[in-house]
Amino acid sequence: MKRFNEDVMNHAIDGLNDCGEIESSELHNRLFNEDYFIVYHSEAEKFLASTDEGIFGAIERVREYEVSNFGEMNTEVNPESIANMYAYIEGEEILAESETLQSKWTETLTEDDIKQIIEELEAL
Repeated sequence: MKRFNEDVMNHAIDGLNDCGEIESSELHNRLFNEDYFIVYHSEAEKFLASTDEGIFGAIERVREYEVSNFGEMNTEVNPESIANMYAYIEGEEILAESETLQSKWTETLTEDDIKQIIEELEAL
């Protein structure tokens, strides 16, 4: 099983605790695209250096994801942009591990569903 970045995992769980009922297909966008994961240059550099891939590996992960999904890399290569896109990608992978979320993909998630998703993520 993949080991996920602890900061991104905590961000997901914190966001889940605050989101209330939501359409399941909108959850990733709410957690990882409506607000910045990191805003400060120095924090972004520290975060990227702490990833399993390191700074250049994180850049490469973003590049591979974007080329695979969009045909080209669009994210600017600066610490804040790469850190936020890295969290977006990692967040997508984290949420994909939730059986509850996957089984309710076309439904509105209830508070009980959210609690179940949190439990599943905390068990990873």
